[in-house]
Amino acid sequence: MGDTSRKLCLIKAPINLGLRPLRPGHIPGTWRAPEALIQAGLVEVLQPHEIMELEPPTYVSEPQPNTRIRNGDAIRAFNLDLADKVETAVRNGFFPLVIGGDCTTLLGSLAGTRRLSELSLVHIDGHSDFRHPGNDEFAPGVGGAAGMDLALATGHGDTVLTEWPGISGPLVPEEQTVQLGERENRDPDYTWGDINNTAITLIDVFAARELGPSAVLTRINQILDRKPEWRFWVHVDVDVLDQSIMPAVDSPGSPGIDPDELVVIIRTLLGDTRCAGMNVTIFDPDLDPDGKLAKFLVSFIDDALS
Repeated sequence: MGDTSRKLCLIKAPINLGLRPLRPGHIPGTWRAPEALIQAGLVEVLQPHEIMELEPPTYVSEPQPNTRIRNGDAIRAFNLDLADKVETAVRNGFFPLVIGGDCTTLLGSLAGTRRLSELSLVHIDGHSDFRHPGNDEFAPGVGGAAGMDLALATGHGDTVLTEWPGISGPLVPEEQTVQLGERENRDPDYTWGDINNTAITLIDVFAARELGPSAVLTRINQILDRKPEWRFWVHVDVDVLDQSIMPAVDSPGSPGIDPDELVVIIRTLLGDTRCAGMNVTIFDPDLDPDGKLAKFLVSFIDDALS
């Protein structure tokens, strides 16, 4: 982990429950990401002071009672366990790095840290993940929570994933949230356009590429500095990278943020003493048969943490 003075706690969060099956009988492979990255050398490179691990839950594609979110109750149970681990890591003075898994790991990461302090959020993702019943009626059937994580984190959606024990209100307030990297918001048929009516600060991929890392960081810090005493969390979905660089995700796309520029942004954010932790999501080893992309991600994460 480079020359950082903070002790690193690596948390393996092997979950795929928030994703839709791509075909009948398909089981999304993101649950295998933590182990695939470890096989590609993540532990040797980062040399974490501690490693924590959650058991992979059972994926079910059919609707479940009491929720229209696919695997909703199981996602909640997994993230309550994850929250316990994140809370323990932060209490013990560690910097938690949560390796998912799908984007729902954001919820447990925030919940665990939020038990200890108010939080801001930097959500780095090729999609704003703002799907909720107000803009999508999940027709037909049920919805995947991996496309809802930002909505859920800011209090929009099914209470099974918006209300958490010991936490009043949403995990993070809209006005202390930055979404960086959305690539579809300028399309005429963009589904989640109501995010523009929230207090969330939006820096889409086109603006990010035009501004460059320094100006992007200036805009992010303007939001973080509204509550300078608060800590903040960094969420990184690797589909924010262009599909020519990172195709091993469930929803690849173009354009993406340049990986070198993204490293500068993340490294600078993690160098801020207010940064409480980071989660990395959505890499699918099933789409990386030769392991080259896993090795790329190990190098990318190492550079970002250095």
